[in-house]
Amino acid sequence: MNPGKYLLRFPGLCFLTLSLLTVSVSQSITAGGEVKHHPQFGSKLIDARNVDVWLPPGYDGNNGQRYPVLYMHDGQNIFDGKSAFGGVSWRVHDAMVRLLGEGRVRPAIIVGVWNTQKRFQEYMPQKAVRGGKADVVKGLTAPVSGEIISDNYLRFLVTELKPFIDSNYRTLTDRKNTFIMGSSMGGLISAYAISEYPKVFGGAGCVSTHWPAGEGLVIEYLKSHLPDARNHKFYFDFGTKTLDALYEPYQKKMDEVMKKAGYTEGKNWMTRKFAGAEHSEKSWSERVDVPLTFLLEK
Repeated sequence: MNPGKYLLRFPGLCFLTLSLLTVSVSQSITAGGEVKHHPQFGSKLIDARNVDVWLPPGYDGNNGQRYPVLYMHDGQNIFDGKSAFGGVSWRVHDAMVRLLGEGRVRPAIIVGVWNTQKRFQEYMPQKAVRGGKADVVKGLTAPVSGEIISDNYLRFLVTELKPFIDSNYRTLTDRKNTFIMGSSMGGLISAYAISEYPKVFGGAGCVSTHWPAGEGLVIEYLKSHLPDARNHKFYFDFGTKTLDALYEPYQKKMDEVMKKAGYTEGKNWMTRKFAGAEHSEKSWSERVDVPLTFLLEK
């Protein structure tokens, strides 16, 4: 295995800057709901990227119903294997349909935000890194360089994308109905997002969180920046194979941080260990129902 490919995966194309007002939409409809594609969604803060929006079954027939929203990073990996890394997606829509049928989650809108060639720079928590330079971050599996721009990435989510989603879809816009989730570096940026914007996000799903980036710098940042435990929730997990084999010592440190911040495991915080699970879309697809249920439980 080459662990570096997981950190720097999905090399992007050259993205054009488009106006938010000129976003085009295509759609695909299945028995598992509907995915609307917003190609090259523009931003004044970061590079344009594709955005996919999954609408749950019955969305069109329930004109008065509004829905919670889950924002997910690495959006090309969550619905369609044709765009996913390695040809395997999380199939989040299938998991949601199954969980809805079992009555375990609330119907929700899921927004998949595609990454770009600047994935590391956008996902590495900026305030955790002195100087904001990618090449000073230790503990990486492959070299990277350039300015860390995760603060702008979060501003894009909060000030550009979320208003667009709330204006064009029937959403519940408040904190208790707005969630964020990702894997690996996407886990880091999810924890950072809820800590930087505690009035926007009420829950974060951090799957196979890549704590070794910065050799624990992000945990140090979170020690003094976690949001109020009374109205936020966190999900963490890790496997035991490939890159995930590095995570348990870091996660144990993070669990202590959670306890000291007033979080209660099993209530507003969950950490799960998946023995035998590796660092891959396949492994995440096999357990995605766990964070979905925790964040979107009825």
